[in-house]
Amino acid sequence: SRELFVLTYGALVAQLCKDYEKDEDVNTCLDRMGYGIGIRLIDDFLARSAVKKCRSYSETADMIAQVAFKMYLGVTPSVSCSSAAGNEFSLILDKNPLVDFVEELPAERASLCYCNLLCGVIRGALEMVHLAAEVTFLQDRLKGDAVTEIGITFLRKTEDRKHKRN
Repeated sequence: SRELFVLTYGALVAQLCKDYEKDEDVNTCLDRMGYGIGIRLIDDFLARSAVKKCRSYSETADMIAQVAFKMYLGVTPSVSCSSAAGNEFSLILDKNPLVDFVEELPAERASLCYCNLLCGVIRGALEMVHLAAEVTFLQDRLKGDAVTEIGITFLRKTEDRKHKRN
């Protein structure tokens, strides 16, 4: 359940902070763990949501926000496109359930990206549906920003590589 995940997530991040001195190492570990979750979670998502194949990056970003986030975290981020090419999007969360029990980051952990697991989950799931993407936190309420914002840049469809070889 979402509640159990939120409670255990805080313990996971706390343990990683004990295991690693550098925030960058914790961030990398969270991203890697999220990626592993994402490549497995996509099957559950496709089975439970019965969604059809998205025809554009915009549809994909909307699907992530309106269906996946709602299904797994109980929130629906707003989506905005931030590039003329139509391949860069922001998911803006007014409420982030992963930080329900976190008031602020300790001063010595200022570069910790507490929810970096989400970036890995999104990246892993997208890769499994043949979309390479860069996913990063652009803003974080835990760091004093007004909202939590996750940036998704779609790099290419993996089918594109097949065509270039011919």
